[in-house]
Amino acid sequence: MGGERAETLEELLARVRACRACETVLPLGPRPVLRASATARLLIVGQAPGTKVHASGIPWDDASGARLRQWLGLGPEVFYDESRVAIIPMGFCYPGRGAGGDLPPRRECAALWREALLARLPSIEVTLLIGQYAQAWHLKGRKPESLTDTVAAWRDYAPGFWPLPHPSPRNIAWFQRHPWFEAELLPELRRAVARVLA
Repeated sequence: MGGERAETLEELLARVRACRACETVLPLGPRPVLRASATARLLIVGQAPGTKVHASGIPWDDASGARLRQWLGLGPEVFYDESRVAIIPMGFCYPGRGAGGDLPPRRECAALWREALLARLPSIEVTLLIGQYAQAWHLKGRKPESLTDTVAAWRDYAPGFWPLPHPSPRNIAWFQRHPWFEAELLPELRRAVARVLA
């Protein structure tokens, strides 16, 4: 008498990529964008793909991704090496546009898939929480009200978690208003990422 064989990460990823749960409400249709391997030691948690990433199927394949790689001190060859870096956003498909930019990630993704995916990533040592949705889910009640206060309290969450603002070009004013982010947080983040990926 044996129990059922546990689903592998690869099998789970195949099911996630075939997900059609939100098909009727996604303006561009479903195209889940994520990547992971059981050996990955760095996890990047963003919001949801934009239109460019939806078109290419490559996560962070836009100006925000270029800035994120600069923040981390990583070239594309390491950033996209899924044996080392898992990229699992809060929402896997482009959610559509609202008045102030892209809509929030669909809640269905986290409810359906997140716990199972994270349970199959045993080697993660550092998790980047990019934006308020990633921070709210992963820090569950351990975060201040605002994104700025959460990022400012980064030392409280390191070395395992690193709350970050979104690297979008729209946030240039935020970066300028908070010079400590580039002066204090980013050098420490680069060191943590280099150490975990060495």
